[in-house]
Amino acid sequence: MKNTNCELCGFENPKPTATAVVIRDQKLLVAKRAEEPFKGEWDFIGGYLNKNETPKDALKREIKEELGVNSLLTYLGAFSGTAKYKNFDFPVLSFAYLTELVGDIKLNKAENSEISWVPFSELKTIAFDSNKKILEFVKKKFVYDLNKVRKLVSQLDSAAVVNEQSLYKAMLDGYVSKIEDGGELIGMGWIFPRQTKLRRQAIVEDMIVDDRYRGKGFGEKILLDLIQWAKEQGVEVVELTTNSKRLAANFLYQKAGFKLHETNHYLLKLN
Repeated sequence: MKNTNCELCGFENPKPTATAVVIRDQKLLVAKRAEEPFKGEWDFIGGYLNKNETPKDALKREIKEELGVNSLLTYLGAFSGTAKYKNFDFPVLSFAYLTELVGDIKLNKAENSEISWVPFSELKTIAFDSNKKILEFVKKKFVYDLNKVRKLVSQLDSAAVVNEQSLYKAMLDGYVSKIEDGGELIGMGWIFPRQTKLRRQAIVEDMIVDDRYRGKGFGEKILLDLIQWAKEQGVEVVELTTNSKRLAANFLYQKAGFKLHETNHYLLKLN
Protein backbone atom coordinates (compact mmCIF):
# COMPACT_ATOMS: atom_id res chain seq x y z
CA MET A 1 0.00 0.00 0.00
CA LYS A 2 2.94 2.32 0.53
CA ASN A 3 3.73 2.00 -3.20
CA THR A 4 0.23 2.89 -4.36
CA ASN A 5 -0.50 5.97 -6.43
CA CYS A 6 -3.48 6.69 -4.17
CA GLU A 7 -2.49 9.80 -2.21
CA LEU A 8 -5.14 9.15 0.44
CA CYS A 9 -3.87 5.58 1.04
CA GLY A 10 -0.41 6.93 1.78
CA PHE A 11 -1.56 8.44 5.06
CA GLU A 12 -1.99 4.94 6.55
CA ASN A 13 -4.93 6.01 8.70
CA PRO A 14 -6.16 3.12 10.85
CA LYS A 15 -9.26 1.17 9.88
CA PRO A 16 -11.76 1.07 12.77
CA THR A 17 -12.91 -2.21 14.28
CA ALA A 18 -15.22 -3.11 17.17
CA THR A 19 -14.51 -5.84 19.72
CA ALA A 20 -16.71 -7.63 22.27
CA VAL A 21 -15.32 -8.50 25.70
CA VAL A 22 -17.82 -11.01 27.09
CA ILE A 23 -17.20 -12.13 30.68
CA ARG A 24 -19.16 -14.69 32.70
CA ASP A 25 -18.00 -16.11 36.03
CA GLN A 26 -14.51 -14.67 35.43
CA LYS A 27 -14.30 -16.45 32.07
CA LEU A 28 -13.85 -14.79 28.68
CA LEU A 29 -15.83 -15.82 25.63
CA VAL A 30 -13.46 -16.50 22.72
CA ALA A 31 -14.04 -17.89 19.24
CA LYS A 32 -11.73 -20.05 17.13
CA ARG A 33 -11.10 -18.38 13.77
CA ALA A 34 -12.28 -20.34 10.73
CA GLU A 35 -10.22 -18.35 8.21
CA GLU A 36 -6.87 -16.62 7.80
CA PRO A 37 -5.29 -14.63 9.21
CA PHE A 38 -4.74 -16.53 12.47
CA LYS A 39 -6.87 -19.46 11.36
CA GLY A 40 -7.42 -21.87 14.26
CA GLU A 41 -6.46 -19.33 16.95
CA TRP A 42 -8.70 -17.86 19.61
CA ASP A 43 -10.14 -14.43 18.90
CA PHE A 44 -12.67 -12.02 20.39
CA ILE A 45 -16.02 -11.56 18.66
CA GLY A 46 -16.04 -8.45 16.47
CA GLY A 47 -15.09 -7.02 13.12
CA TYR A 48 -14.67 -3.98 10.88
CA LEU A 49 -17.06 -1.07 10.74
CA ASN A 50 -19.13 -0.68 7.60
CA LYS A 51 -19.72 2.66 5.91
CA ASN A 52 -21.88 4.98 8.07
CA GLU A 53 -21.73 2.64 11.09
CA THR A 54 -20.74 3.67 14.60
CA PRO A 55 -18.51 1.24 16.57
CA LYS A 56 -21.47 0.27 18.76
CA ASP A 57 -23.75 -0.38 15.78
CA ALA A 58 -21.02 -2.41 14.07
CA LEU A 59 -20.43 -4.57 17.12
CA LYS A 60 -24.12 -5.26 17.66
CA ARG A 61 -24.29 -6.35 14.01
CA GLU A 62 -21.20 -8.55 14.30
CA ILE A 63 -22.49 -10.23 17.46
CA LYS A 64 -25.84 -10.90 15.81
CA GLU A 65 -24.10 -12.35 12.74
CA GLU A 66 -21.59 -14.49 14.64
CA LEU A 67 -23.58 -15.57 17.71
CA GLY A 68 -27.22 -14.98 16.75
CA VAL A 69 -28.02 -12.87 19.83
CA ASN A 70 -28.62 -9.26 20.79
CA SER A 71 -26.26 -7.44 23.13
CA LEU A 72 -25.82 -4.69 25.72
CA LEU A 73 -22.58 -2.73 25.40
CA THR A 74 -20.46 -0.64 27.81
CA TYR A 75 -17.48 1.18 26.33
CA LEU A 76 -14.03 0.06 27.55
CA GLY A 77 -11.59 1.99 25.36
CA ALA A 78 -9.75 2.19 22.03
CA PHE A 79 -6.73 -0.01 21.31
CA SER A 80 -4.34 0.43 18.39
CA GLY A 81 -2.79 -2.40 16.40
CA THR A 82 -2.17 -3.88 12.98
CA ALA A 83 -3.95 -6.30 10.68
CA LYS A 84 -3.13 -8.00 7.41
CA TYR A 85 -4.80 -8.28 4.01
CA LYS A 86 -2.99 -10.61 1.61
CA ASN A 87 0.57 -9.21 1.59
CA PHE A 88 -0.32 -5.87 3.13
CA ASP A 89 -0.07 -4.84 6.78
CA PHE A 90 -2.22 -1.90 7.82
CA PRO A 91 -3.07 -0.10 11.08
CA VAL A 92 -6.34 -0.65 12.94
CA LEU A 93 -8.02 1.00 15.90
CA SER A 94 -10.23 -1.34 17.91
CA PHE A 95 -13.11 0.05 19.97
CA ALA A 96 -13.67 -2.46 22.78
CA TYR A 97 -16.91 -2.94 24.72
CA LEU A 98 -17.82 -4.90 27.83
CA THR A 99 -20.64 -6.99 26.40
CA GLU A 100 -23.67 -8.74 27.86
CA LEU A 101 -25.35 -11.26 25.55
CA VAL A 102 -29.15 -11.38 25.43
CA GLY A 103 -30.45 -14.80 24.36
CA ASP A 104 -29.05 -18.24 23.61
CA ILE A 105 -25.96 -18.42 21.41
CA LYS A 106 -26.34 -19.92 17.94
CA LEU A 107 -22.83 -20.07 16.52
CA ASN A 108 -22.33 -19.15 12.87
CA LYS A 109 -19.61 -21.63 11.89
CA ALA A 110 -18.84 -19.77 8.69
CA GLU A 111 -17.28 -17.12 10.90
CA ASN A 112 -15.78 -19.26 13.71
CA SER A 113 -15.41 -23.02 14.06
CA GLU A 114 -16.13 -23.07 17.81
CA ILE A 115 -16.45 -20.93 20.92
CA SER A 116 -15.24 -21.45 24.48
CA TRP A 117 -15.44 -19.82 27.90
CA VAL A 118 -11.82 -19.61 29.09
CA PRO A 119 -10.76 -18.54 32.62
CA PHE A 120 -8.69 -15.35 32.71
CA SER A 121 -5.65 -17.19 34.02
CA GLU A 122 -5.72 -19.78 31.23
CA LEU A 123 -6.00 -17.41 28.28
CA LYS A 124 -2.34 -16.61 27.61
CA THR A 125 -2.61 -15.15 24.11
CA ILE A 126 -5.10 -14.21 21.42
CA ALA A 127 -5.14 -13.31 17.72
CA PHE A 128 -4.15 -9.76 16.66
CA ASP A 129 -1.91 -7.37 18.57
CA SER A 130 -4.78 -4.98 19.36
CA ASN A 131 -6.62 -7.88 21.03
CA LYS A 132 -3.53 -8.67 23.08
CA LYS A 133 -3.69 -5.12 24.45
CA ILE A 134 -7.38 -5.56 25.22
CA LEU A 135 -6.68 -8.87 27.00
CA GLU A 136 -3.95 -7.24 29.09
CA PHE A 137 -6.32 -4.39 30.01
CA VAL A 138 -9.11 -6.78 30.99
CA LYS A 139 -6.84 -8.95 33.14
CA LYS A 140 -5.49 -5.90 34.95
CA LYS A 141 -8.93 -4.33 35.44
CA PHE A 142 -11.37 -7.14 36.09
CA VAL A 143 -9.63 -10.11 37.71
CA TYR A 144 -11.39 -10.64 41.04
CA ASP A 145 -12.45 -13.59 43.14
CA LEU A 146 -16.19 -13.03 42.95
CA ASN A 147 -16.96 -15.36 45.83
CA LYS A 148 -14.67 -13.35 48.10
CA VAL A 149 -16.25 -10.08 46.97
CA ARG A 150 -19.74 -11.43 47.65
CA LYS A 151 -18.71 -12.78 51.04
CA LEU A 152 -17.22 -9.43 52.01
CA VAL A 153 -20.16 -7.34 50.80
CA SER A 154 -22.59 -9.59 52.70
CA GLN A 155 -21.03 -8.31 55.94
CA LEU A 156 -22.13 -4.82 54.92
CA ASP A 157 -25.59 -5.90 53.79
CA SER A 158 -26.67 -9.51 54.18
CA ALA A 159 -29.41 -9.00 51.58
CA ALA A 160 -27.09 -7.50 48.95
CA VAL A 161 -26.63 -9.36 45.66
CA VAL A 162 -23.36 -8.65 43.85
CA ASN A 163 -24.06 -8.77 40.12
CA GLU A 164 -20.90 -9.59 38.18
CA GLN A 165 -21.60 -7.16 35.35
CA SER A 166 -22.49 -4.37 37.79
CA LEU A 167 -19.17 -4.92 39.56
CA TYR A 168 -17.24 -4.49 36.30
CA LYS A 169 -19.20 -1.37 35.39
CA ALA A 170 -18.51 0.09 38.83
CA MET A 171 -14.79 -0.45 38.22
CA LEU A 172 -15.06 1.36 34.90
CA ASP A 173 -17.05 4.29 36.29
CA GLY A 174 -14.74 5.02 39.18
CA TYR A 175 -11.98 3.53 41.31
CA VAL A 176 -11.92 0.50 43.59
CA SER A 177 -9.46 0.30 46.47
CA LYS A 178 -8.84 -3.12 47.96
CA ILE A 179 -6.68 -4.72 50.64
CA GLU A 180 -5.61 -8.36 50.71
CA ASP A 181 -3.90 -10.48 53.34
CA GLY A 182 -2.12 -13.55 52.04
CA GLY A 183 -4.22 -13.46 48.88
CA GLU A 184 -7.48 -13.12 50.83
CA LEU A 185 -9.64 -10.07 50.14
CA ILE A 186 -10.22 -8.34 53.49
CA GLY A 187 -11.38 -4.86 52.54
CA MET A 188 -12.78 -2.77 49.68
CA GLY A 189 -14.14 0.67 48.90
CA TRP A 190 -15.52 2.38 45.78
CA ILE A 191 -15.46 6.02 44.69
CA PHE A 192 -17.33 7.46 41.70
CA PRO A 193 -16.80 10.94 40.22
CA ARG A 194 -19.59 13.13 38.89
CA GLN A 195 -19.69 16.60 37.41
CA THR A 196 -22.46 18.95 38.59
CA LYS A 197 -23.12 22.46 37.32
CA LEU A 198 -21.16 23.83 40.26
CA ARG A 199 -18.27 21.48 40.92
CA ARG A 200 -16.60 18.12 40.31
CA GLN A 201 -17.69 15.76 43.06
CA ALA A 202 -17.13 12.13 43.99
CA ILE A 203 -19.11 9.70 46.12
CA VAL A 204 -17.64 7.00 48.35
CA GLU A 205 -19.76 3.85 48.47
CA ASP A 206 -19.67 0.40 50.07
CA MET A 207 -16.69 0.82 52.38
CA ILE A 208 -16.21 -2.54 54.09
CA VAL A 209 -13.50 -4.35 56.06
CA ASP A 210 -13.82 -8.00 57.04
CA ASP A 211 -15.01 -8.12 60.66
CA ARG A 212 -11.99 -10.25 61.61
CA TYR A 213 -9.64 -7.43 60.59
CA ARG A 214 -11.41 -4.39 61.98
CA GLY A 215 -9.68 -2.05 64.39
CA LYS A 216 -6.32 -2.46 62.62
CA GLY A 217 -6.39 0.65 60.45
CA PHE A 218 -7.36 -1.03 57.17
CA GLY A 219 -10.53 1.05 56.78
CA GLU A 220 -8.53 4.26 57.14
CA LYS A 221 -5.99 3.01 54.60
CA ILE A 222 -8.74 2.34 52.05
CA LEU A 223 -10.41 5.69 52.69
CA LEU A 224 -7.18 7.66 52.31
CA ASP A 225 -6.45 5.79 49.06
CA LEU A 226 -9.88 6.78 47.71
CA ILE A 227 -9.35 10.41 48.74
CA GLN A 228 -5.93 10.46 47.06
CA TRP A 229 -7.47 9.15 43.85
CA ALA A 230 -10.12 11.90 44.03
CA LYS A 231 -7.42 14.56 44.41
CA GLU A 232 -5.60 13.23 41.35
CA GLN A 233 -8.87 13.44 39.37
CA GLY A 234 -9.39 17.09 40.27
CA VAL A 235 -12.36 16.36 42.55
CA GLU A 236 -13.37 19.30 44.75
CA VAL A 237 -15.81 17.63 47.15
CA VAL A 238 -16.09 14.01 48.34
CA GLU A 239 -19.42 12.78 49.70
CA LEU A 240 -20.47 9.71 51.64
CA THR A 241 -23.32 8.50 53.80
CA THR A 242 -23.28 6.07 56.70
CA ASN A 243 -25.63 4.79 59.35
CA SER A 244 -25.42 6.85 62.53
CA LYS A 245 -25.20 3.58 64.51
CA ARG A 246 -21.88 2.68 62.86
CA LEU A 247 -19.82 4.44 65.50
CA ALA A 248 -16.39 3.31 64.30
CA ALA A 249 -17.18 4.35 60.72
CA ASN A 250 -18.45 7.76 61.79
CA PHE A 251 -15.34 8.32 63.87
CA LEU A 252 -13.11 7.35 60.94
CA TYR A 253 -14.82 9.74 58.51
CA GLN A 254 -14.57 12.64 60.95
CA LYS A 255 -10.92 11.80 61.61
CA ALA A 256 -10.27 11.99 57.86
CA GLY A 257 -11.78 15.48 57.74
CA PHE A 258 -15.37 14.85 56.69
CA LYS A 259 -17.94 17.25 58.16
CA LEU A 260 -21.52 16.26 58.92
CA HIS A 261 -23.78 17.99 56.40
CA GLU A 262 -27.28 18.38 57.81
CA THR A 263 -29.76 17.84 55.03
CA ASN A 264 -32.71 15.66 54.18
CA HIS A 265 -31.47 12.62 52.25
CA TYR A 266 -34.20 11.31 49.97
CA LEU A 267 -34.24 8.10 47.94
CA LEU A 268 -36.64 7.22 45.12
CA LYS A 269 -36.63 3.56 44.08
CA LEU A 270 -37.61 3.18 40.43
CA ASN A 271 -37.64 -0.63 40.29
